[in-house]
Amino acid sequence: MKKFWMMTFLLWASVFGVQAQRQDKTETIKERADRLSDQMIRELRLNNFQAKRLREINQEKVSKMVEIEQKYANNPSLAEKNCQGVCRERDKELENFLSLDQYGQYYGNRSEFYKYDKDFAKSLGLSKSKKTSNPLSKSIGNNSTNTTASDPVLRPAINR
Repeated sequence: MKKFWMMTFLLWASVFGVQAQRQDKTETIKERADRLSDQMIRELRLNNFQAKRLREINQEKVSKMVEIEQKYANNPSLAEKNCQGVCRERDKELENFLSLDQYGQYYGNRSEFYKYDKDFAKSLGLSKSKKTSNPLSKSIGNNSTNTTASDPVLRPAINR
């Protein structure tokens, strides 16, 4: 009888332990997505509809990125490459509801948003990537640190 109760207790502890880990992971993903969303909402000055939609998108994309980071934890370059794909998905979705000015501002600052998110993930111990700069920024010809007020701002072509 003693063995039965001991086995029952161990089974109960393992079930609730796994459930607590899942809940912690979900809360961490939500915290990470909310933090990024809050920063983007402030900088892009989004209205309530846009903010709600952005939060939904970031929740989905951060969840995908965490999954990728865990799957390729031993290969940071492959994790970065796959996270770039997720970021491109987000770019396309944001293009559908942001104004031209907002999207241009987002597109110009996306490397900072990416770094902001990666730095936070690193502080939580989620990301083991050594590099926090956004590889997507290499494709942008307008680096804000090397421009002057008279330089033109490069904006993506938007088909609406």
